[in-house]
Amino acid sequence: MDKKKVTFDDIAKYTNFSKTTISRYFNNPDSLTVENQDIIAQALIDLGYQKNKLAKVLANGKSEFVGIIIPNLYLHYYAEMLNQILNTYKTFGYKFLVFVSRGSAETEREYIQELLAYKIEGMIILSHAIPSSELASYNIPIVAIEREDQYINSVNTDNYMGAVQATSLLIKNNCDVLVHVNSVFPKTIPSYGRIQGFDDTCKENGIRHELILKDLGHSPQEIHKIMSEIYDQLKRKYPDQRKGLFMPTDTHANSMLNIIFREYSSLSDEYRIIGFDDSPIAAQAILPISTVGQQIEKIAYEAMELLVTQMNEKKKRRPKPQTELIHKKITPILIRRDTTK
Repeated sequence: MDKKKVTFDDIAKYTNFSKTTISRYFNNPDSLTVENQDIIAQALIDLGYQKNKLAKVLANGKSEFVGIIIPNLYLHYYAEMLNQILNTYKTFGYKFLVFVSRGSAETEREYIQELLAYKIEGMIILSHAIPSSELASYNIPIVAIEREDQYINSVNTDNYMGAVQATSLLIKNNCDVLVHVNSVFPKTIPSYGRIQGFDDTCKENGIRHELILKDLGHSPQEIHKIMSEIYDQLKRKYPDQRKGLFMPTDTHANSMLNIIFREYSSLSDEYRIIGFDDSPIAAQAILPISTVGQQIEKIAYEAMELLVTQMNEKKKRRPKPQTELIHKKITPILIRRDTTK
């Protein structure tokens, strides 16, 4: 039978069920017995039925789409995280609508309304602009990644542990002073653990250290300019001393490495560098960069798995309300490459 011409009426006749029962199979399968579901499923195979997914969306309002809001794509971490989330399609069967917010709360609100108009079933949020209390008010399954998550479920790297790993490696490299560069953000942001872990580890080991916390730019050009300024600052402040640089991301680490290479044509013995994320740029840099791996593929999978669990629960006739938020922490992995010993 021609796949395009198989109708509910054809399926009903083939199975001796009513068209109402066939409709329930597609729109509310839990209302049928497992035996009847299996009979209809086999009939679809026998008849060569091809789903009309648009019709299904119109019928039950379920789109099989997930919305993603990501702050930018110039940081390699976000680009790779998006890539890994998209790769979960084969496992979970959800498609994605992606918006890049560039840090604007007003823009994000517009994007969310657009996503809701497309009947998305859930969202993954990586941007920081809208507080989780507001996101929770949309009454739709949401999972956060590496952002404030007081009122929504989340999957994050154990940033504190990652900072301890990075700082401890720099200490073993016999640096005279350790420096951590990062943005300014509140303690509610998971990445703050990197600042705290660095500071605590340096103090516990009696290591001279400095925190440089400032706006690090919003484009590759701005990042390069600010990294150049920080490089000049450290060169003047700590002449002839080995400086261990713990950078906030591999993107920033690579920018700093390129600046040093332009001056010395190599990584001067006065510098040791470690990044964070294990995004592809770390391995592909002019000198492979030591980094703290965030297990991005695992985070993406765990986030989708958690979101799918929420979405499936919401589809039930009597969904159980979530009584306790889930905040998963993924263990980071220290990766030693050529910018440390």
